[in-house]
Amino acid sequence: MAYTDVNYLRSLGEVDLELKQSSVITEYEAQFLDSINIPAVDYDSTEGLRAMVAASEALTIMSLGPPSAQIKQSELTYETRDGAELSALLYQPTHPPSNDSPLVVMFHGGGFCVGSPHGEEHTCRNLVLAFNATCISASYRLAPKFPFPYGVKDAWDCLRWAAREARSWGADPLAGFVVGGTSAGGNIAAVLAHMARDEKLSPPLTGQYLAIPKLLPWDRVPERYREFLLSPAENANAPILPASAVEAFERAFKPDNDDAVWYGVFNHPRSHAGLPATFLQVNGADPLRDEAIIYERVLREEMGAKTKMYMYPGLPHGFWIIFGALESSRKFRIEQVEGIGWLLNRAPDYSGVITRV
Repeated sequence: MAYTDVNYLRSLGEVDLELKQSSVITEYEAQFLDSINIPAVDYDSTEGLRAMVAASEALTIMSLGPPSAQIKQSELTYETRDGAELSALLYQPTHPPSNDSPLVVMFHGGGFCVGSPHGEEHTCRNLVLAFNATCISASYRLAPKFPFPYGVKDAWDCLRWAAREARSWGADPLAGFVVGGTSAGGNIAAVLAHMARDEKLSPPLTGQYLAIPKLLPWDRVPERYREFLLSPAENANAPILPASAVEAFERAFKPDNDDAVWYGVFNHPRSHAGLPATFLQVNGADPLRDEAIIYERVLREEMGAKTKMYMYPGLPHGFWIIFGALESSRKFRIEQVEGIGWLLNRAPDYSGVITRV
């Protein structure tokens, strides 16, 4: 298979030609691309990063415009095990079908340090429109004020809350129950899929969605997979998320790299047997690329799990968020809906889906 060919893996990091063409990206995106390296982003400045991410999220929301009349959007709170009240955004079909609205719970990215539930708003709106799904995009406490394992344990409390409350929102988890996330949120989703299995979450998850996930501490790679983990070095200076950013986020989050239950889930002590179907989206010019590729292969070949993976060669971490005008971003959004439809065993209705902002 191509993903065991190290030369093919290296080719995935070659910069996508479309990304280089200023004519296909907006003026804002071009300025953002220039600013990534000039001046360099200070990833150790959490406050500066939060302001930048908040501005990006605000731009996305402005570009999306108000929710469609088919979507009811509201804000809820859930309580963590230590009594903290955290926010979550709820997206519902305005006229939900009887006992047939699947539940999707999403967690945003941001290196466990930045971001908000609005980071998954585009995705959640599309899932309501495509599947009449009920979608939660939840907050979790962020580092450095709340280092590991606060955020992921908050997310587990959230997932259990969502399972309990789903029917009060008009959702039916028996019609489909997916946990998903992007980047750090992808790590969270992968951890929660194992927790749901081990703690016998009821109703059980039927799928996990992992977009550009962080799954494997680079200093804890099992020997037999080490030759295939090329992307941290190959994409060390990639735009959006260079390796220095990963390391800065880890300094703030302070994860325990030996904790394979709440963080380095690739090395989970109870293996990956019995997990639900898994859908991944992976970017070629991303230092996190190869850990996702290896994980998909382990799930499929060693665990016999159902998997689907889409690869975006030459494109950096989170490109569809920053460079929404790219044709590749449109493709990402279409395939995101398609892949989550695969998890839900439903054909998408693309008529209202927003593929580009």
